[in-house]
Amino acid sequence: MCEDDHAGIGRRAVFVTGAAAALTLGTVSFASAAGGPGPRTRTVRGTLPPGSPDFVYVPVEVPPGVREIRVSYTYDRPAVPAGTPGNALDIGVFDERGTGLGGRGFRGWSGGARTEFFVRADDATPGYVPGPVRAGTWHIALGPYTVAPQGLSYELTIRLTYGEPGETARPVYPPSRARGRGRAWYRGDCHLHSVHSDGRRTPAEIAALARAAGLDFVNSSEHNTHSAHAHWADLAGDDLLIMLGEEVTTRNGHVVALGTDPGTFVDWRYRARDNRFGRFARQIRRAGGLVVPAHPHATCIGCNWKFGFGEADAVEVWNGPWTPDDEVALADWDGMLVASVRDGRDWIPAMGSSDSHRDPDVVGHPQTVVLADDLTREAVQEGIRAGRSYVAESSRLSLALTASGGRGEHAGIGERLPVDPDTPVTVRLEVTGAPRCTVRFVTDQGVLFTGAPLPVSGSGTVEWRTTASYAAYVRAELRHEAAAGPLPGALAAFTNPVFLGRR
Repeated sequence: MCEDDHAGIGRRAVFVTGAAAALTLGTVSFASAAGGPGPRTRTVRGTLPPGSPDFVYVPVEVPPGVREIRVSYTYDRPAVPAGTPGNALDIGVFDERGTGLGGRGFRGWSGGARTEFFVRADDATPGYVPGPVRAGTWHIALGPYTVAPQGLSYELTIRLTYGEPGETARPVYPPSRARGRGRAWYRGDCHLHSVHSDGRRTPAEIAALARAAGLDFVNSSEHNTHSAHAHWADLAGDDLLIMLGEEVTTRNGHVVALGTDPGTFVDWRYRARDNRFGRFARQIRRAGGLVVPAHPHATCIGCNWKFGFGEADAVEVWNGPWTPDDEVALADWDGMLVASVRDGRDWIPAMGSSDSHRDPDVVGHPQTVVLADDLTREAVQEGIRAGRSYVAESSRLSLALTASGGRGEHAGIGERLPVDPDTPVTVRLEVTGAPRCTVRFVTDQGVLFTGAPLPVSGSGTVEWRTTASYAAYVRAELRHEAAAGPLPGALAAFTNPVFLGRR
């Protein structure tokens, strides 16, 4: 075993320009295969100070004849004062094609979920992409997510195994169509994590849980990797559409790439101040996907959305069990609705997903229920983009929101009822599966109607009369009974709006 020391990342560091701040350390070299058949191992040690760049690259010269590259790492976790972040170090790898923004050389990322990984032609650790281990300069990517005041000391072990490479299998992906029921309401969960990022469930376990939850579609959304795409094909069926995507996890917020073409990788190595998000939002759309900012008001470090919503096709307002940051996200989204009707511009639909990782996270809590022409990737995406959807805590809850005028005009969720300002409008909500929940109608003027709790059967119909001059839009919320105090209870469901009036 040979050792290298990158103490303090000082003299051997080379700063590089590009997206988020990054630096490259001194190169780690290996002998060629001619030196003997046994594996070669190098160990690199160093310390990253507080304020380190977002990404630190360790170049590794890979000679010809390497069958497998295997990397493991450890780092210290010193005690820190209350309220001060401790050490957290992410890891990934880029091959000889380089670390350029866009990810041409990307071969995998596990964040902080794993302490080791391997890559070879015929296999790779989940989160990493199998393929040839070609000669050239590879880069181990270290991501100091947080650094303690004492600094972050790490040890990185790189092991090369020589020999004949295996054969890389051609990936097989799930179909973009399931049987469906024609134009109907379809239920889905578009934000899920498996063992291919920081989840603990296999894709097969997730698919089984999705079926048990009554879902019609799911979307693969691993953190900063597309490695799971080729592991879903055998799990799709006439009853379950599996779309492919990624949770693009930047230091300034997360965005779900929803339903991209198979094998699409979206880079994450930039901050809002780099002014590069638009480039990758356009890449998501070119790959047939939707751009959906996730949990925009989450309180975890790096989770709060700072890129604005100008590129968003929808926004994830409800993420997992209902929490105060979801309440803030809902209020913020409602403010965006008000601005859209005031300024006469397009609006951004809302959706919800479970973001489930492991037990006891519930797949399908919540779920987005979409009116789509069929159970295909394109039809589901079109329904989401048009806002023809509502969010429910489970498949037991169903609702229908409509608005009608005096001459038979009617409109549903995500649609517009074209009536004159003073024409009487009847808003009607039909609900099943929401025992003791309270119905609220929310407009651009705020909450204008609150009904009595639904019966224990969970079914009921609520009507409210208004005009377009009084309410530019109406959306429905179903709330559980509040335990105490003036705050509303947790959401059981909410809809995208029905718009009233002529534009």
